[in-house]
Amino acid sequence: MLRFETAGESHGECLIATITGLPAGIPVSIEFIDRELWRRQQGYGRGGRMKIESDHVHVVSGVRHSRTIGSPIAVVIENRDWKNWTGTLPVEEKDAEAGKAKPVHRPRPGHADLAGVIKYNFGDARYVLERASARETTARVAVGALAKLLLRQFGIEVLSHVIGVGPVRLGRAATWEEIAGLAARDEVLLNCVDSDTESRMKEAVDHAYRTGDTIGGIFEVVAHGLPPGLGSHITWDTRLDGRLAQAIVSIQAVKGAEIGFAAEGASAYGSAVQDTIHYDKPAREFARGSNRAGGLEGGITNGQDVIVRGLLKPISTLRRPLESVDLPTREPALAAYERSDVAVIPAAGVIGEAMVAIVLAQAFLEKFGGDSLGETRRNFDGYLEQVRSF
Repeated sequence: MLRFETAGESHGECLIATITGLPAGIPVSIEFIDRELWRRQQGYGRGGRMKIESDHVHVVSGVRHSRTIGSPIAVVIENRDWKNWTGTLPVEEKDAEAGKAKPVHRPRPGHADLAGVIKYNFGDARYVLERASARETTARVAVGALAKLLLRQFGIEVLSHVIGVGPVRLGRAATWEEIAGLAARDEVLLNCVDSDTESRMKEAVDHAYRTGDTIGGIFEVVAHGLPPGLGSHITWDTRLDGRLAQAIVSIQAVKGAEIGFAAEGASAYGSAVQDTIHYDKPAREFARGSNRAGGLEGGITNGQDVIVRGLLKPISTLRRPLESVDLPTREPALAAYERSDVAVIPAAGVIGEAMVAIVLAQAFLEKFGGDSLGETRRNFDGYLEQVRSF
């Protein structure tokens, strides 16, 4: 089973991820992982933290001579901002520096601050926000890059694009070629395939900035080249659409997930929603008339692109703070402000790619197994022959 965990705080010394279950022999490119980390940091509306950090992955185990060796992989990503917080968040009390404490006594509406201090009985929200911060997703993107490197060996790619920022929406479907073109860019604005729509998205971000507000949006993750048959209809927790939805909603500030065209389908009749089935006799393969299901039927991939959307709320830290309560006095107060972003939708899309890639890699290895890449490939090739001869 492919499993991972992350550790680390937003202003701690580093972020850490451990990954177990990847077969031996997968080619690993540090340059590719760093490129994914770079993509996560891009996008119009990002805050000052992105000017401090320049994320780089340090692999400390599980990869030798640029290939996985089957043992657990551990990666470390340095927090450059740590040098400014060593006296504030020391491991041992003796290392604390007088006057460096930065308590958070005015919880931010929409953040984990208040729920966290109540849950853990803390006097302030500093420890809560340090782990609840989306800085944690840097480690997830590194894990997702490794999952992508596995999937890539079998012709499967996972990418994202932005289809909504605030009230502005992309009014058409994007092609795979357009989405792939975005990922190859060295400059990222709002990661929308349509330049006119992207300009209007930028205006919406500018408005949020001018008014001291934040803005949310919708990103779409597309997995291309998947075979039919990943996932299962047999038990509730093996249905792939449910696993993908959980993975997407686990991302900080994401409050909803959509598979395919679920919202549109909910307001239509069945005859207009289901993807018709056809058979190409010369090619000896099944085909669909559309992909409204988003590549999943009954919790199983059907061979089409898997399409998953994440609905991202505006982030909780506002330069124009909302009403809150001071924890020590219980008196009304304005919410605390921590250095933050105005818009993070393109970055959330990259994190969404990572989570989708991880879930698909898990489902892929559940079906095809293999302690080595060669064994996995034999199992995969054998299954494809079975599909072709069906």
